[in-house]
Amino acid sequence: MCSCCPWYLHLLTSLPADIEKGRRKVVHVLEDDTGAVIVQTAPGKVVTHRGGSITLPCRFRHEPENSDPARIRIKWTKVTDALQFEDVFVALGRQQRVFGSYRGRVFLEQAGPGDASVIIQNVTLEDYGRYECEVTNDMEDDTGFVNLDLEGVVFPYYPREGRYKLNYHQAEDACKQQDAILASHSQLHKAWLEGLDWCNAGWLEDGSVQYPISHPRDQCGRKDTPAGVRNYGYRHKEDERYDAFCFTSKLNGKVYFLKRFKKVNYVEAMKACIRDGSAVAKVGQLYAAWKFQLLDRCEAGWLEDGSIRYPIVNPRSRCGGSHPGVRHLGFPDKKFRLYGVYCFRENKDETAGGTEMTNNLTDSLTRRNSIPMNATRVI
Repeated sequence: MCSCCPWYLHLLTSLPADIEKGRRKVVHVLEDDTGAVIVQTAPGKVVTHRGGSITLPCRFRHEPENSDPARIRIKWTKVTDALQFEDVFVALGRQQRVFGSYRGRVFLEQAGPGDASVIIQNVTLEDYGRYECEVTNDMEDDTGFVNLDLEGVVFPYYPREGRYKLNYHQAEDACKQQDAILASHSQLHKAWLEGLDWCNAGWLEDGSVQYPISHPRDQCGRKDTPAGVRNYGYRHKEDERYDAFCFTSKLNGKVYFLKRFKKVNYVEAMKACIRDGSAVAKVGQLYAAWKFQLLDRCEAGWLEDGSIRYPIVNPRSRCGGSHPGVRHLGFPDKKFRLYGVYCFRENKDETAGGTEMTNNLTDSLTRRNSIPMNATRVI
């Protein structure tokens, strides 16, 4: 059986009952007419946000129907754009194993016979991407694919050193330092559809360099070219330098502008947030607060990377223009320039609650083989 064909290429036709065998036949219209396992997964994508729970749906049936369940092997892997595979979960009968950062967060749904779906709890930014569900019955196997998408926001980023200073690995690190990951092409394209316009090229997670143009102009690749996401193609990850396009999602906490009687320099801003039980907000956290928290503040403040920014949901003339967004005033002198500060306070109650819920679910699955409830949005 073709192990690389997605389920929707498997055309299944039921025939009348076979008199000799006493059961229905299934005809597999594939590269050949052999095969014992048929896998079906979601035709589109499942969507959640950072910190949420999601089901990656995968169902299978096997011929003959009385195959020993203990000999069915279920394996989930994550597939990168470089066609590299990261082990996530494997089960053979009652034996199960979870790998790497997925330990303690991934469980087999076990919603009945033929269910190979897994639940991912406390979803992280790094969980975003394409997953393969493989079901094997002795020597026969089939695979299906599920795309896990996250609700979030894309933002351009460059460091204090200036524009076009980051090779691929430095761009990757820069996004992580700002509570984000390098954006994918699909995430950048979606951001462009929502109005993102940025004239400087930046790295994406697949190693390509692109930039979104909503309003063509001569200084951004000529005025007479159509709007769209401009693509420089795949660049040399070590030698070439660009900006970065980062992606972040919902916060487990809150960003707020710290009200003070006087403005402060960078060191004083850090101490002020600490005294308030918080930390200076990262750039990704401010963007997430602007997107999900609808944070709207017409006051410039320090962020963790030493930049000065402020979020605008409802544009007004005195607050930097006619479009919503996070305004960026650059990287001023940390010692002598005085501004307000944006702080981030983590929601420790939710973190503790999520950990407790995960532990309880693990115990429950171990003792009673119960089925956790979960809502999945399929697009």
